[in-house]
Amino acid sequence: MATQPSKQFETFANPRPERDYGIHYVPDQLCVELKSLKLYLWSYRDEGAFHEAVINKILDDLVRACQPRKMTVVGDFNVRGGIHTTVTATYTKS
Repeated sequence: MATQPSKQFETFANPRPERDYGIHYVPDQLCVELKSLKLYLWSYRDEGAFHEAVINKILDDLVRACQPRKMTVVGDFNVRGGIHTTVTATYTKS
C-alpha cells in the first residue's frame, strides 16, 4: 500500500454484514481500510478549499467507496483566525 497521500480507498468485506454495528458509521458489505483513510485525509493537507466543501466531498467519496447503511463525517478544524469550525455531513441509505 502507498505511503504517499492518495485519493483511493482500500476496502475489505464486512465480517458481519447482517448486524448493524458502528465504526463511526454503519457499514453494509464493505469497510474502509484505515490506512487508506489516513492517506486519503492526508491528501487534503495542501489543498485550499472551504471546510464545508471538503467535508461533503469526503462523505461523497466514502459513500461511493463502501456504500454504508449510514455515515456521518465530522470535520473538527483547528482554530484559524480565532475561529474554531466544526462541519458535519450525514448520509443515510434510502
